[in-house]
Amino acid sequence: MQWHRTPFAQKLCDSGAVSSPDAAPPEDRWRTLAHPLRSRLLAHLRLHGAASGAELARELGTNTGATSYHLRVLEDAGLVEDTGLGDGRSRMWAASETDDDGSPTTTRVATEDDDPETAAWLAHDYVDLCAQRNHAWIDGADAWPAGLIDECGLKDDLVIVTTDQLAALRSEIDAVVARYRRAGGGTPGALRVAVWSSLLPVDRPR
Repeated sequence: MQWHRTPFAQKLCDSGAVSSPDAAPPEDRWRTLAHPLRSRLLAHLRLHGAASGAELARELGTNTGATSYHLRVLEDAGLVEDTGLGDGRSRMWAASETDDDGSPTTTRVATEDDDPETAAWLAHDYVDLCAQRNHAWIDGADAWPAGLIDECGLKDDLVIVTTDQLAALRSEIDAVVARYRRAGGGTPGALRVAVWSSLLPVDRPR
């Protein structure tokens, strides 16, 4: 089976998800994302908001020339846009506006219309990003208040469910996250917290 993540990929690549009328076709945007630096740039902009090429290069540990080049490629594909808020010497980039329906990032089996090689790479790249963020949290957790440390980090559990019950579980998780999406907005001390969820079968396929 081939896997890819959606809607992180699909939501950004589906024809209705990107605001620019000149955006590239969905299959071309898939290929645009099939580059490690481009997918990292887009993920960073979606999570942290607008940034200049120099800021992105510093955060991702690359050089400004390569960063600027790949940002322009993402712009041509309709995945990022110039906010117009630069200082004349540098451009401020942001992820293109998408439908803010609160959909979480999940994975699904690739269809016959997907590029299996690209789809698999994107899925593994997204899992790697999740692992990197968790390692970074472990290494830097001591700098945070004890109460926050107690609530953050990985946790696993086990359930026994039918396929329909699994779908219901996913829907309930999504609903809880959507309810809290902006719950702390405007409150002093509120933090942005990344929520990752992964439902994986333990038993072998039957």
